[in-house]
Amino acid sequence: MEILAILIPVSLFLGGIGLAAFFWAMRTRQFDDPKGDASRILTKEWDDRPRP
Repeated sequence: MEILAILIPVSLFLGGIGLAAFFWAMRTRQFDDPKGDASRILTKEWDDRPRP
């Protein structure tokens, strides 16, 4: 039971870091993709490397 006193705050802290990283990514528009996967999947060319 004593380990819960350590594990619960640590898990809440790590969850908070993850949530903060998610909101940072949303605020800096990391998930915006103007061309989108919907148009890229229809092309005939295959590229094994992402564009820089």
